[in-house]
Amino acid sequence: MKLTAEISMYPLQDNYLEAIEWFIQRVDSYANIERVTNAMATQVVGEYSEVMAMLAVEMAAAHQKFGKAAFVCKFLGGELNLAHRQ
Repeated sequence: MKLTAEISMYPLQDNYLEAIEWFIQRVDSYANIERVTNAMATQVVGEYSEVMAMLAVEMAAAHQKFGKAAFVCKFLGGELNLAHRQ
């Protein structure tokens, strides 16, 4: 089953862009997960178990490396076309 997730990361530090860019680069290392980022959030699509496993690993890694950060996520069962523009 496919999963579409939208993730926003809010690092609680002055140099927040460094942490966000680091997180996005880590997400890109997963070949089976498609990613699109805009000014507000990052959307990913992939197999349900792979997306959830990636989020568990990478959110923990971000907390370990950068300390406190809030992640806001939305999940939709199924695959959305991340290239869609209206």
